[in-house]
Amino acid sequence: MEEILRIFPDDFRRVLEKKVEGRWSFLQEIRVRIFQPIELIFDFGVEWLPERKPTSRDATYMLNQISEFSLYRMTDELREGYMTVEGGHRIGIAGKVNTEHGSVKALQYVTFFNIRIAKQKIGCAVPLLPYIFNKGYVNTLIVGPPQTGKTTLIRDLARIISSGWQKQKGLKVGIIDERSEIAASLKGIPQHDIGPRTDVLDACPKAEGMMMMIRSMSPDVLIVDEIGKKKDIEALLEAVNSGVTVICTIHGQTLDELKKRPSLQPVFDQKLFERIILLDKHREPGTILKIYDQNEKIHFPIRSYHNEMDRSTVTRRSDNLGRI
Repeated sequence: MEEILRIFPDDFRRVLEKKVEGRWSFLQEIRVRIFQPIELIFDFGVEWLPERKPTSRDATYMLNQISEFSLYRMTDELREGYMTVEGGHRIGIAGKVNTEHGSVKALQYVTFFNIRIAKQKIGCAVPLLPYIFNKGYVNTLIVGPPQTGKTTLIRDLARIISSGWQKQKGLKVGIIDERSEIAASLKGIPQHDIGPRTDVLDACPKAEGMMMMIRSMSPDVLIVDEIGKKKDIEALLEAVNSGVTVICTIHGQTLDELKKRPSLQPVFDQKLFERIILLDKHREPGTILKIYDQNEKIHFPIRSYHNEMDRSTVTRRSDNLGRI
């Protein structure tokens, strides 16, 4: 986790390293707020670093470390309110906003940081396979609030679909990784295991990237994170009509909530997704709450999975489809 520790001033780094030692795999977020104790959010609860509260000077240090002393290169990221660092860790930022003609121009004073720890959990997507494969992969939408494991799931799905499983051969997979979170590419090279037949468009806007990927790399399956804008939906419709299977995620909690969003109306009108998977925000990341088919009916009986994200450690073959 050196890529995370290097962000902090030396004294914070030493305290943080000691506090989290041996527990990095359980850490979800590090939240830094000026003049407040640093908050550590684990899978099992919240802890604090009360030793010293960060100051404005510490915030400036962190921002320089995150941007590698080149803030001008990160103008778009600052305007969007997040930056991604080596390892695919996403850092949300907040503070004083500058506006121009009613729109966000830039963040002038960054005084709040939310460091979301990127994790690769091999095998976590295995429980989804019986639901999204029916003589072939089907168009799938994975729905959940933040921190429900959406990105971790589609990362592992890319690896499985690209590698193949049981008697299913590997397929060509295209990832549109707008926020560099799925593959965690460094200078274009993925740092996570996303499979041998996977191609990535890193830091590319989703709508443009989907069309670029289809034209240039002819994927069998297209994987996209956090859709929602009108142009994203238009690109998805075009991709599906081009014969490409699409697997993507979206922020949300219920099917009814999604249906109220104007940008998503074409998705439901055309019954674009054959599977809509809702994740449970009250349980461990990756836990399935409900699965719908394109007619919005619950298509499969819902089973309760224990420790869903680490499911590949289960020894029963029927549960893990052969320990992929």
